[in-house]
Amino acid sequence: MKYLDRSSGEEKCEKVYGGFFIRLLYSSYLLSRLLAKLLLPLLTRFSFPSVLYGALQKTRWSRPKVNRFIRNFKVDTSEFLDPVSSFKTFNDFFIRKLKPSARPIAAGDATAVLPADARYLVFPNIDHAEGFFVKGKKFSLSSLLQDDKLARQFTEGTMVIARLAPVDYHRFHFPCHGWVHTPRSLPGYLYSVNPMALKKHSEILAENKRMITEITTPHFDTVVYIEVGATYVGTIHQTFTPETFQKKGAEKGYFSFGGSCLILLFKPGVIQIDSDLIEASSRSIEVLGQMGQSLGKQIKHS
Repeated sequence: MKYLDRSSGEEKCEKVYGGFFIRLLYSSYLLSRLLAKLLLPLLTRFSFPSVLYGALQKTRWSRPKVNRFIRNFKVDTSEFLDPVSSFKTFNDFFIRKLKPSARPIAAGDATAVLPADARYLVFPNIDHAEGFFVKGKKFSLSSLLQDDKLARQFTEGTMVIARLAPVDYHRFHFPCHGWVHTPRSLPGYLYSVNPMALKKHSEILAENKRMITEITTPHFDTVVYIEVGATYVGTIHQTFTPETFQKKGAEKGYFSFGGSCLILLFKPGVIQIDSDLIEASSRSIEVLGQMGQSLGKQIKHS
């Protein structure tokens, strides 16, 4: 899978953790379709395989994986807040914290920032999002939010999808200042959020386990922040205090082991997404960005 590295401007091919199994289950070959029919219900509709695998990453026997993973995926350890030697399990490494200096926050109250280290797709008008998903299938906000009244507020609004791969820093942050309400949890499945899976089964984002948080902001009206669980994600952890005012860049929470996804929803006419993100997304190419980089600016109305 190709992506655009925002820092260098280069197109690169992603080295996918567990890529063989993703291709095996989500490709269009006959064998893959047969295996998917047999295995996907077990892996996605029942939580115990993901919970079990996540639990194994919290044992001392998982510790040897840390250095191998760092070498294989060329993870920059100079950014870590704590030394590699302090990680007693693979999950300790996975939920690592970074030095504050490693992720500077773009300045300006009217500038929203990327909430996580992730691969980004943006849709300035949600009604046009079907271009990325299966052709002819419309993305359903009502299904995603399980709240028709809330969904109507974001019709023709802006959607930002951030896909976190296992190699990424897995803590997520607030994109702007705002009063953060209590998250709402929705049960669901644990399908992969890899693009190969999304293109084959476009309803994944509205079917997977997710948490929905509304943020009342001074510059971007109401923003909806959604964490989406995926295969081998043990838990979505919230580390902030609900019903408090949070600053841009403050930590909201983290994912335990596995790939995962974030979605941001903005109402129509409140944010102008940065042009490089829009251009890449128009070609269905994800942009690898870092938490704290600019996402877009407030649209000011006279």
